[in-house]
Amino acid sequence: MQRLRQLVSLTYAQKLSLVAAIPLVVAVAAIAVMVAYEARATAEREIEALERSLIQAKKEELRNYVTQARNGFAYIYGRAAPDDTAAKTQVAQILSAMIYGQDGFFFVYDYDGTNLVSPRQTEFINRNWEGLTDSDGTPVVNEFIRLARQGAGWHSFMWQKPSTGEEAQMIAYVVGLQDWRWVVGTGVFIDDIVAAVASARAEVEARVQRTFMYIGAIVLAAVLIVFASGMLLNIRERRLADAKLKQLTQRVFDAQEEERGRVARELHDGISQILVGVRFALDNARRRLSRGDDVGAHDPLDKGIEHLGTAISEVRRISRDLRPGVLDDLGLGPALEALTDDFRERTGIETDFSTVVFRNRLDQDSKIALYRIAQEALTNIERHSGATHVTIDLRGHKKGATMRITDNGRGLRNSPGRGSTGIGLRNMQERIEQLDGSLRILSSRGHRSGTVIEVSLPLSHLLPPQEDATPNRKAGT
Repeated sequence: MQRLRQLVSLTYAQKLSLVAAIPLVVAVAAIAVMVAYEARATAEREIEALERSLIQAKKEELRNYVTQARNGFAYIYGRAAPDDTAAKTQVAQILSAMIYGQDGFFFVYDYDGTNLVSPRQTEFINRNWEGLTDSDGTPVVNEFIRLARQGAGWHSFMWQKPSTGEEAQMIAYVVGLQDWRWVVGTGVFIDDIVAAVASARAEVEARVQRTFMYIGAIVLAAVLIVFASGMLLNIRERRLADAKLKQLTQRVFDAQEEERGRVARELHDGISQILVGVRFALDNARRRLSRGDDVGAHDPLDKGIEHLGTAISEVRRISRDLRPGVLDDLGLGPALEALTDDFRERTGIETDFSTVVFRNRLDQDSKIALYRIAQEALTNIERHSGATHVTIDLRGHKKGATMRITDNGRGLRNSPGRGSTGIGLRNMQERIEQLDGSLRILSSRGHRSGTVIEVSLPLSHLLPPQEDATPNRKAGT
């Protein structure tokens, strides 16, 4: 079972191609069905119209035959009495001679059902065929008599062909000689019409099948193109993703090395130098104490204590830069306020921080991301902007949370979003994209034009307020 699941498991590109191909196949299949249905319906209507027209032409032909035959003996029938046997015999001879084609002939029945004339099927003559039906059970002679009593009419039935002895469908037209109580008529076999209609239907079915084959070939080609395109796109996207992953990995390594180098420089240039000064002060105090100069040892001891206090402050500062404890203890607002206070004291740049009470609380990932973005922005301002005033504004609203950092420096050298921007801006962008947020950078070159960095987070990163949350306006963020 596990092996079967592995065999039928699909990659993301295959699933995407399948999702794209299924609607295409369904749509084309529906179109094919509709085309086939409409083609069959249209062809059937045309075939039925053709069949009706051919049959109507046959009927008109039969009526002409009967009319010509009646005109041929009208002069005899018109002058004869109802019991004129000689006239009846003469008319019967005239009708017996009227044969045409391979199977055409005239027949005569009296109203009692007795056959009087049947030149191509003489075995019917002088026999009573009242109640005769064809192979389908359709009355033949009785229907002839009924139509003749009414004057004239057509009748369709199955009858044996004289030329072949095989049964085929016939259409007959009969008229009644009411004075003699005769049924006079002739018929024509329409198997040629039936064969033509069947051939037309077979041709329509063949065309529909060819249409299905063409549509199937088009669908197959389209599906193959979709799958091939999906595979090509997948290969291309995978290569791009691999390249981006390599670049991202390299940037992570670069950031790690940069951070390590910064910490190493601060330890070496700051704490290390301070501790060296403490060591010299303590060594100086020890030498003076060994000489018995207790009063002279006070000054180096005081300097050593002062240097140790400075070292402790530096350690705390480095620790706060690496991971500010106030961010976890009090929230984002106090952490940003502490960050701006330290930035103001360290650089001398006037820095203002403002925030409002959040109705909801930011989740932990959002706090860290906003703090690091603010930290990165202040670092860039200190190093590159030449600004004299910086403001940081943090607030929540009905759509989420927004942090806005503004300075009055010289602006960026390049327009935002281009590849030539520094790694700091790329880090900001990647941090906020991980949280489905947005980063806007507005900057213009010129004296004191300044830069605005606006970071927005969606409402999904704001959590409901906790019952034990303190009412402090900054702790609420």
